Amino acid sequence: MQLLIPPLDAAIVVGYLAFSIMLGLWVGRGQKSTLDYFLGNRSLPTWTVLLSIVATETSTVTFLSIPGFTFAQDGDMRFLQITFGYIVGRFLVIWILLPRYFEGQIFTAYEVLQQRFGIVSRRVTSALFLVTRNLSDALRLYLTALALQQVVGLELTHCIVLLGVVTIVYTFLGGVKSVVWNDCLQFFIYIVGALVALWLMITRLPGGWEQLTQFGEATDRLRIFDFDLSLTKPTMTFWSGLIGGIFLTAATHGTDQLMVQRYLSSRSQRSASWALGLSGFIVCLQFALFLFIGVALACFYREHPPEVQFGAGDGDKVFAHFIVNYLGTGLVGLTLSAVFAAAMSTLSSSLNSSATVLVQDIFLPLTKTELAPTQQLWISRIATAGFGILQIGIAIASYQIGATESTVSSVLSIASFALGPLLGLYLLAVFTNRVHQRAALTGFCVGVISISAIAFTTNLYWAWYAGVGALITLSSGYLASFCIAETPLSDAYSENSQ
Repeated sequence: MQLLIPPLDAAIVVGYLAFSIMLGLWVGRGQKSTLDYFLGNRSLPTWTVLLSIVATETSTVTFLSIPGFTFAQDGDMRFLQITFGYIVGRFLVIWILLPRYFEGQIFTAYEVLQQRFGIVSRRVTSALFLVTRNLSDALRLYLTALALQQVVGLELTHCIVLLGVVTIVYTFLGGVKSVVWNDCLQFFIYIVGALVALWLMITRLPGGWEQLTQFGEATDRLRIFDFDLSLTKPTMTFWSGLIGGIFLTAATHGTDQLMVQRYLSSRSQRSASWALGLSGFIVCLQFALFLFIGVALACFYREHPPEVQFGAGDGDKVFAHFIVNYLGTGLVGLTLSAVFAAAMSTLSSSLNSSATVLVQDIFLPLTKTELAPTQQLWISRIATAGFGILQIGIAIASYQIGATESTVSSVLSIASFALGPLLGLYLLAVFTNRVHQRAALTGFCVGVISISAIAFTTNLYWAWYAGVGALITLSSGYLASFCIAETPLSDAYSENSQ
């Protein structure tokens, strides 16, 4: 093993990782219950929740891959159109779903489904979340390690273990407070790292900013809008971005415990609304920054041809190449810390939310023994560490079996097929009175099967999947309520689950 970065840069990265653990230890002091550990005693400031939402949905894949969209020979900024849907979708979540999460002292998003339908719907959705979340984020950890291996020079398994263990430690110690405050730190680090890299590219162009903008216009890389009405066009259009983005963000930010836990940690519904609403605009600006970095990379490498040639599928490697080869000592460490930050923000949120669902939705309702708050706290910490070890294990196993990036991407796509149907399930809960649990779960199953079949047998663009899945679930669940008798599926532990 030979490090590809200077010792000073390695020291900066190690220092950042150590500070993350210290921050987790500091903010986690004095915790006495799961309310402290999972929801920060519902006392987190609006601005911290805001930045945590943004950082959580920003992975290393986002940081390194988004510039590839505009770096490509025929690339442009049309991908930015999906953020318009993200903004609108967030406000719909604020209006439709957020009030439901503040009607009682709940811990998870899936308790709302129990209140409306019954315990089985809570069990099914909680189990689905645990399986898809941990599989998906373990594979994202693997993809992140692949990128870091090329940049840092560490063995891939060492990258996986390093990222995983540091994140486990600070999440184990500090709970959601550690996750959110580290997210804030990570947000500033990766934004500063991206801005510094962009500034250095511009200063090394003979014509500076003017040359960059002229290049972008001449190559059509600054193009944003495409009003094509096709549902199968393999690139983002205004309509797939707006409509598809609305449904996608309503699903990810309205029904996923990963995000809902941040709202529940806020001081009030009003505070959560501000954080969620403003996050859409920041994500839009952030995507614009990463896409513009891709334009700058294309212009920079035309002026300074690299020693290696990038192929059509190498867009996600270009920014990493620039970081290692063109940033000065110290700046490499800062920007690599940004890469680590983007990975750890997603992973820590995954561990904390998974532990919350396991303890609150599954373990406590099933246990017949009354546990003291401190006992519940330690069970929660053990669950956090357990999910971290599980994700590290899946990531290493993916490496051992030789999983390719395309294979991993396919698995991630399949894992996301339940997003739209899950949103449809929540819409049935909010907008209908006659739909009972059997009909709702029937609609959910029909939605998952249908969108899976559509994805594998048609050329429908992926941005439409969530919307189509939600509408199929909504319609089939409502129709099923006329055909299926309303009989209890199971009340085995409903009394203990209140």
